[in-house]
Amino acid sequence: MVNRVWGRLIGSLTALGLMAGAAAAVTAPILVVDAESGKVLYSQGATDPWYPASITKLMTTYVALDMVRQGKVSLDTLLTVSPAAAAEPPSKMGFKPGTQITLDNALKIIMVKSANDVSWAIGEGLGGSVEGFADMMNETAHRIGMRESRWYNPNGLPEPRQWTSARDMAILARALMRDFPNQQNLFSISAIQFGKSVMANHNGLLGRYPGADGMKTGFICSGGFNVVATATRGGRRIITVVMGQPSARERDIKAADLFDYGFGQSAGWTAPTLESLPPSNVAAPPDMRPYICDKRKPMPVDEGPGALTASGPGADSATTQLLGSATPDATNLAFAALSSANVRGRTLPPRAPLQPIPVWIGSSPTEGAMALAREEQEAQASKQAARQAAQEAAQRKRAEAKATKDAAREAAKQAASEKAAKARAAAVTKPATKTAAGKDKGVPATTSAYTAVEPTPKAAAKPAHKPAAKKPEAAKPAAKKADKKPGKAKNDES
Repeated sequence: MVNRVWGRLIGSLTALGLMAGAAAAVTAPILVVDAESGKVLYSQGATDPWYPASITKLMTTYVALDMVRQGKVSLDTLLTVSPAAAAEPPSKMGFKPGTQITLDNALKIIMVKSANDVSWAIGEGLGGSVEGFADMMNETAHRIGMRESRWYNPNGLPEPRQWTSARDMAILARALMRDFPNQQNLFSISAIQFGKSVMANHNGLLGRYPGADGMKTGFICSGGFNVVATATRGGRRIITVVMGQPSARERDIKAADLFDYGFGQSAGWTAPTLESLPPSNVAAPPDMRPYICDKRKPMPVDEGPGALTASGPGADSATTQLLGSATPDATNLAFAALSSANVRGRTLPPRAPLQPIPVWIGSSPTEGAMALAREEQEAQASKQAARQAAQEAAQRKRAEAKATKDAAREAAKQAASEKAAKARAAAVTKPATKTAAGKDKGVPATTSAYTAVEPTPKAAAKPAHKPAAKKPEAAKPAAKKADKKPGKAKNDES
């Protein structure tokens, strides 16, 4: 018992030591910015390279809206889902190849559902190819002042060459607000409705933190849970970027606490701007997979409020130590975003009722409804056909089983009949046997047809013409004596 306790203690201390060592080398990026002035209220690893995950879709949205502003496309432009787009992994809408959707609906879907298939369709439709759209993303990022970002796909699925930074994402958030003021509602949609399905926004701050009004979350194992969030209070807007967190819950709570901190601070003339933040000396993003997606635990998901990683108190503490460690100059910050003890066990208030925005496929709601009705009919027909096929297969199986059983019964009956016939034939042809009295078994003794009529061997061997044998000499005197009684001899002859 004592050995087991010491084993657990030593194991825990070893794990915490390893995590503490890693924490010294890895700092989860955190940034709080005044949206209007661009002044930095707090930063931690703000220019370090990081894997963006689905906050990439903010860059995709900026490029698309910029093309609309230039008149190259419109929000009514139809995009076609290609086989490559349809094959993208979740999160996705699951549209079939050939499905068409307007750019306006596509942008709403990627901001709320974070659909990778739709993002891919935007890239192919507006850039001619995903590679062409990535070039447009990089050109646009450079133009608006993003220094650390390198883009290779429009949806943020794992790509080891695709990097960004908390500073760059804050610059992008400011550019979206500045350049497209009429599209701000795009980032605060609480839910979308497609047909009968209602899908809530993955952003767990919307409807839960007072004043939260955007923008986008993201998650991959290598980058952890990220968010670019905005909130407004008293006419003042704050941008918060939180990256590399171990769960959606922890990410949301830290972002909320950072908002509270930011609204309590004023951006003085000495505060640095986003452009003045020094470059990072980190050469490449860290791979957070071993800390975020432990094979011994269920895969974490970024599905809005309440999404949690399955971790015990010890694991939660160690991971928070790794990902939420404050820099030495942040000792004056008294908020829970950098305290694992204050984050553990906390949650945000319940979400406000959803207000879904309808989206559809095709060029209009009517066309979309008709397309959905056709798809539903096809699905019902396919389901009915599958059910009919299953019933016919079951009937064939039962018929085959019955035929097999009947054949086996007939074979058994035939075998029994043949056995009985052989037994009867054997009884007829079996040779007679002798009884103990020497008579033929089963044959009546008085039956003349079975009585022996041949002469005995002795009578058959005695020939009729054989001469009488000579009498022995001893018989002669008896003959002479008989001659002396002639009278008796006469009587014998008469």
